[in-house]
Amino acid sequence: MIDKNYLKVLKELGFEEIILDKPILNQKSSNQIDKIEELNKIFEETKVCTKCDLHKNRTNPVLGEGNINAKIMFIGEAPGEEEDKQGRPFVGKAGKLLTKCIENAGYRREEVYIANINKCRPPNNRTPTIEEQEACIPYLLRQIEIINPKVLCLLGATAYR
Repeated sequence: MIDKNYLKVLKELGFEEIILDKPILNQKSSNQIDKIEELNKIFEETKVCTKCDLHKNRTNPVLGEGNINAKIMFIGEAPGEEEDKQGRPFVGKAGKLLTKCIENAGYRREEVYIANINKCRPPNNRTPTIEEQEACIPYLLRQIEIINPKVLCLLGATAYR
């Protein structure tokens, strides 16, 4: 039996589809529940964040999505137009390419975790300023700590810096 609260949290984190290999029982590990609760707290904080000017044009903050126990975490720069609309990372043109790359490496998108440095879209998809990046870094660092991946895959110069 699937716990409705668990599904609600996943929906709030941006999941639209959940593929189950095995039934989810109500007896989830406390570690999984803690991770979901902590990610949900970050998401709630980003919804009301005003640490930089990017919030002024935000439709949806884009926290991240994927396997909360992922061994691989992809980190991009910032949401684009489609990501801002949907509140999900890498769903536009770049997202299709990333998904294809993940699959070519022998994984499924659902097995990894995907996030961005910035949680709000910069105007006209420009590169976020250093100040804008620094405003969001604490959120990202908390995400990394929660997911605790073995590998961080940095997508682009902004993520690399």
